[in-house]
Amino acid sequence: MSILKDRRPDNPKILSGPVLTNSPNAVLSKTLLSRYQDLPLPADKIIATYIWVDGTGEHLRCKDRTIGFIPKQPKDKLTRILEAMTENCLYEAHTRSSSMYTVKYCSPFFNPKDLESEFDFQCKWLERTNKRSFDENLKDLPEWNFDGSSTGQAEGHNADTYLTPRAIYKDPFRRGNHILVMCDTYKYNMKPTETNNRIKCQEAYDQCEDEEPWFGIEQEYILLDADLRPFGWPPGGCPPPQGPYYCGVGANKVFARDLVQAHYICCLYAGVPISGTNAEVMPSQWEFQVGPSVGVTAGDDLWIARYLLHRLAEEYGVIVTFDPKPVADWNGSGAHTNFSTKKMREENGIIEIEKAIDKLSKVHMKHIKVYDPRGGKDNERRLTGLHETASINDFSAGVANRGCSIRIPRAVAEEKKGYLEDRRPASNCDPYSVIDALMRTCILNE
Repeated sequence: MSILKDRRPDNPKILSGPVLTNSPNAVLSKTLLSRYQDLPLPADKIIATYIWVDGTGEHLRCKDRTIGFIPKQPKDKLTRILEAMTENCLYEAHTRSSSMYTVKYCSPFFNPKDLESEFDFQCKWLERTNKRSFDENLKDLPEWNFDGSSTGQAEGHNADTYLTPRAIYKDPFRRGNHILVMCDTYKYNMKPTETNNRIKCQEAYDQCEDEEPWFGIEQEYILLDADLRPFGWPPGGCPPPQGPYYCGVGANKVFARDLVQAHYICCLYAGVPISGTNAEVMPSQWEFQVGPSVGVTAGDDLWIARYLLHRLAEEYGVIVTFDPKPVADWNGSGAHTNFSTKKMREENGIIEIEKAIDKLSKVHMKHIKVYDPRGGKDNERRLTGLHETASINDFSAGVANRGCSIRIPRAVAEEKKGYLEDRRPASNCDPYSVIDALMRTCILNE
């Protein structure tokens, strides 16, 4: 077994909490914090945690500030699309009903009060469709700044770097009205920083919004102890070969399930559309799935889910690594990305899926370069053609084949509609870059 020494997490020896045990320190820490966590705060004061991606393109930073108002949490775009579809159907039904009623019962000089309800409904529907709750909720959140020279995003002589709020989530650690705010970053001249990949992703989404691109991202990760060894592994050795660990049950097969469960619950509380979780092929390797989310929102959701996982790991005293291949000869970690458009989800959508796969085959290496933060170097260690991966140098696609670049799920092939799974993104990818690449290739034909 070899664990890469040049890819250590930040401050690996500094643990802000106890190890995953019922140690007295753990109980004491939790008891002390709870004495102050429940203190009543002024009604007009909340704490907002601003979160952003730093200059590495894979690590997160955060800091807190007091806000003098309570912003509403906007609904995710998928919910709004589904609600809009329902309201469209209702509106059309009411319009037809109103028209038939008018023709049948109304003379040119008679306007019965029964039609007032129809008019009120139409006014409310138009008001809702014209309301951009995402912008309205975010516009009052103040922009902020930070020392970019300490995060690899600015020079020391001109260090002020700016944070612009982009998405709001509930804070599962403080609870109440406190919020988490996902931000993107800008230089002193308000040009995006080099690792602000969200802005390009937003530009792509704005051009293909009508196609309703949905994303579901399967985030794999590995838990490490203070010595940077997979958590729960025997000292100086390896566990028995892989086989019983994937979706395993039992203390000798899975480790840190309580941390994983805490993360699941925190994501649901925060408003992250987490859809599931499971133990993976390697002991102490886990996966959670985020989505479906629409467009750039999927990137916001995944970054916040990663933040929550790191924060919980602080409390449990373990380290989360998204490195794609920290242990040789075991399965690596990916961020398999499920992608579909409105046409793919309709009848005979398999035709659109096959068209998308053909487009992806022609720009394989272009995608590889943006599927990890080092231009494909991290994925070289993972995409070897072994351990359920395709070779990094060859593009392939197949039904239910986990050794391909693109997998078409068996159910999709049988129903002839649905989505495709891009298995190439590394676990430490920037989801904004992955989403941007898929939309530009498959929808915008770039």
